[in-house]
Amino acid sequence: MTVAIVPFRPDHAAMWRSFNEAWLIAGGYALEAKDQLVLGDPQGSILDRGGFIFIAERDGAPVGCCSLMAMADGGYEVGKMAVVEDARGLNLGWRLLDACEAAARAAGAPRLYLETNQAQTHAIALYRRFGFLDLPPQPTPYARCDVWMEKRL
Repeated sequence: MTVAIVPFRPDHAAMWRSFNEAWLIAGGYALEAKDQLVLGDPQGSILDRGGFIFIAERDGAPVGCCSLMAMADGGYEVGKMAVVEDARGLNLGWRLLDACEAAARAAGAPRLYLETNQAQTHAIALYRRFGFLDLPPQPTPYARCDVWMEKRL
């Protein structure tokens, strides 16, 4: 078995949408306007705006994803991380975050930022192990968001 983290390609678009819709729906969350934008147009809403999308592949098949969205302060927002159930336990979340951090550092970003929901306990534990710290509430387009975190670079 080979596992690799690769940059987003246009043929990943359907998988990008379906993986993220799956975790949102499974979590009982509504697909909000920002979700629709980044899932429906990853090229225009993330990549063309200076962001990145990374795909985890197992034996060449996509099994996970994560994005970095450029922020006005020069930092990057980590978003839309998903790993399919049968690929969990392979350390893909860490590897995706590692790819995000490397890209952000290479771009000279001062920080990584993320928003999530307190029900995402496994993800929050991963973020804390990776060095993210809690922030006070921030403005957000997401009704589901009640946890804000950052990692200074």
